[in-house]
Amino acid sequence: MVATSATSSFFPVPSSSLDTNGKGNKVCSTNFAGLNPMPNSGRMKVKPNAQAPPKINGKKVGLPGSVEILKPDNENLQAAPAPRTFINQLPDWSMLLAAITTIFLAAEKQWMMLDWKPRRSDMIMDPFGLGRIVQDGLVFRQNFSIRSYEIGADRSASIETVMNHLQETALNHVKSAGLLENGFGSTPEMFKKNLIWVVARMQVVVDKYPTWGDVVEVDTWVSQSGKNGMRRDWLVRDCNTGEIVTRASSLWVMMNKLTRRLSKIPEEVRGEIEPYFVNSDPVIAEDSRKLTKLDDKTADYVRSGLTPRWSDLDVNQHVNNVKYIGWILESAPAGMLESQKLKSMTLEYRRECGRDSVLQSLTAVSGCDVGNLGTAGEVECQHLLRLQDGAEVVRGRTEWSSKTPTTTWDTTTS
Repeated sequence: MVATSATSSFFPVPSSSLDTNGKGNKVCSTNFAGLNPMPNSGRMKVKPNAQAPPKINGKKVGLPGSVEILKPDNENLQAAPAPRTFINQLPDWSMLLAAITTIFLAAEKQWMMLDWKPRRSDMIMDPFGLGRIVQDGLVFRQNFSIRSYEIGADRSASIETVMNHLQETALNHVKSAGLLENGFGSTPEMFKKNLIWVVARMQVVVDKYPTWGDVVEVDTWVSQSGKNGMRRDWLVRDCNTGEIVTRASSLWVMMNKLTRRLSKIPEEVRGEIEPYFVNSDPVIAEDSRKLTKLDDKTADYVRSGLTPRWSDLDVNQHVNNVKYIGWILESAPAGMLESQKLKSMTLEYRRECGRDSVLQSLTAVSGCDVGNLGTAGEVECQHLLRLQDGAEVVRGRTEWSSKTPTTTWDTTTS
C-alpha cells in the first residue's frame, strides 16, 4: 500500500471499480476531472488529463491520462551486459605472454649452442659428453672436460680421474650397444644367470696428464682373451692436438654374484658379446714380469686402518676398483708424490672387499735411495693391498718419473 501511494504521487494509477450494473466489470481508466485533492494532504498535486512521460523503464506507455500496467518479462529480469570498453576488447594477455616466453627461451637455447660450438670445436661431435659409436659400431667414443675438482696440487688430473673416465666409457659402451641389463655392466643373459664382470688385471701408461679445462677423447673397445676372458682397451687423446696421452688395457672375467666365485662364459652370453669383439692387438704390450708379494719385512712403508666408505661401493655391493688405486697410493712416500709423477701402473686384482673390510697398504721403493726420492729420476715401487687377516686384495707395480716444472698457484695476498 505504501508503495502504491508513493507511485501514485508521480503517475496516475488505474483503480479497479465495479460498474453500476453490478456485473463485476472492471474499469481500466479513471477520469480525474472533478477530483479536488485535500489542500493539506501533503501529496503532490496531479493535474487532470496530465500527460505521462513517453517512456517508463525503457517501455512506451499508453494514452495520456492513463497508465498501462506492464507485466515483468524474463528480458527485463536479466542483467544488462557490461558496456564494451577498450579493456574488455583486449585479447587474453596471459596466453600471449606464455607463447612469447616459450619462443624466446627456445631461441636463447639455440643461440647459446651456436655461440658455444665455435669456441669449443673439440666438443662439436659430442657436445653433451654422452658418447657415440664409431668405426662400424665396434668402438665407443666419449669426451670429458677436466673439472676443477678433478685436479691435484700440481694442477693436473689425478690418476683416479683418468681411471674413472675409463670405467665410465666402458659402461656407456655396453649401454649404447643395448646390452646393459639391470646390473653393473651385465648383459640380459648374464642378469638371468646372476653373473657380473670383474676386472682381473689392469695396465695403464700415462704419457701426459691433462690439466684443468682440457678436453680429452676416450675410445674403448673389447676383444676376446682366451676361452673365458674379455680384454678391454682404451686410447685417450687430447682433443685439441690429437696427441695420445693415455693407453690402457684390462682383462675381465665373470663372477657369480651370489656365490662370489669365478664362472665360465655361458654360450648364451658368448652369443651376446662376440659380435662386438674387435680383432686387434692390445694397445699395451703385456708386462710379463711377476709382481712381488710384500710383507711387513720387505715393505718400506705401511699404512693401516683403511676402511671403505658407503660411497666407495658400487651397485654390486663391492668396493669400486678405482678406489683400490687410491688406497695403494696411501702408503707411497710423500716426497715421491711431490716430485714424481706416475707414468705406468700394473695391477692384479686378487680378491674383492666389502663395506666392513679393514685394509693395509704396503709399498716398497726400488731403483733409488729412499732418502733421496726428491732428486731421483726414475723410481719403481711394489705395492700390496691386503686385509687385516693377511688375505691379498691387489698386487701392483708403479713406475714414476720426475715432474716437469710448472707454474705454481700464487696464494699470496697484498
